[in-house]
Amino acid sequence: MRSRETAGDDARPETPPAALLVSGYDAASHARWAEGVMSHVAHYRWRHVALPARHFSWRVRGNALSLLGPPYAALLEPPPALLLVTSMVDLATLRGCHAGLARSHAVVYFHENQFAYPARDPRLDDIRLISIKTALAADVPVFNSAYNRDSFFSGARALLARMPDGVAPELLERLAVRARVLPVPLTLPAATARRTASGPLRLLWNHRWEHDKGPERLLAVVRALDAGGVDFELYVTGQRFRRVPPALVVLAQRYPARLAQFGPLADDAAYRALVARMDVVLSTALHDFQGLAVLDGIAAGCVPLVPDRLAYREFVPDRFRYPSWPDDARRESTALAQRIAALANDKRAGRLPPPPALDALAWPALEAAYASVLAPSG
Repeated sequence: MRSRETAGDDARPETPPAALLVSGYDAASHARWAEGVMSHVAHYRWRHVALPARHFSWRVRGNALSLLGPPYAALLEPPPALLLVTSMVDLATLRGCHAGLARSHAVVYFHENQFAYPARDPRLDDIRLISIKTALAADVPVFNSAYNRDSFFSGARALLARMPDGVAPELLERLAVRARVLPVPLTLPAATARRTASGPLRLLWNHRWEHDKGPERLLAVVRALDAGGVDFELYVTGQRFRRVPPALVVLAQRYPARLAQFGPLADDAAYRALVARMDVVLSTALHDFQGLAVLDGIAAGCVPLVPDRLAYREFVPDRFRYPSWPDDARRESTALAQRIAALANDKRAGRLPPPPALDALAWPALEAAYASVLAPSG
């Protein structure tokens, strides 16, 4: 656990209002978003609390209690003008146990929601209920994509309908009116690297190593490409956990000649240098609310190939989306392999398409919207 404080411009005649940003489960993408917000929305004296991204179930259920004790309780006094939390924070409990926070403008940012997770696990229902109460306890709930917002409300309605005594539908309807959509902004490079026109097609798969990112589909794609004699190299990186999905283990064992990278990079600089050399960034995901890994690749100059589902429909033009069959992995993997083979031919002919523009997702385009949402009148 850690906390820090940053101050705004000391030259200002007035003291900027205090703001507390609490990341309840500080995964890499959450930390990146927090740093961006504190850097670009500068009219606050920011304090930042980041709870480690481990022990997920305990963290989500107990983070409010952690925040009420040392060393964090001191950051709640006096209550900040702005309380910005991620959706992993149990905001209802936090505000309920600390009456002074009722005076803070509370904004919750949903990087994801548990309703759309591709698993029917009833043990998640209490965590899902916490997320509903967190949204209700906020003055403004913000989602990183329309897909995230819509799947949250669809799942919340279904869950509340199962409650024995029921919940008035107007409760969620009033909440939906307050909801806003603001993507995680990107920091775009000043220029993209020049790709080599020779050699194999370089494919990047840069996602969390978990089953919801579709590693089984990636394995099927590599099997089809290898059998078809397609000239390609695969670079697999991203966040790796102690338990590696079996499909990725098989991939490393059966196709070592195709794997030019397998595992996380040493640091962010090495990662960005790798991405800058790739031709294509792939997604096989069944669960993605914005797709920052893909957007990073596009920003660096990669051609995206993503399934026609999830939040990709909002951020990636349809010509870069392959047909989606979430319940037919073989059919979908075949479609992706065909698209990759076509791009390998395009590279050999020197006509790889340019990636889509992402200026609308960059900080300069979104900074004013963030400032507005975080303001008490937002």
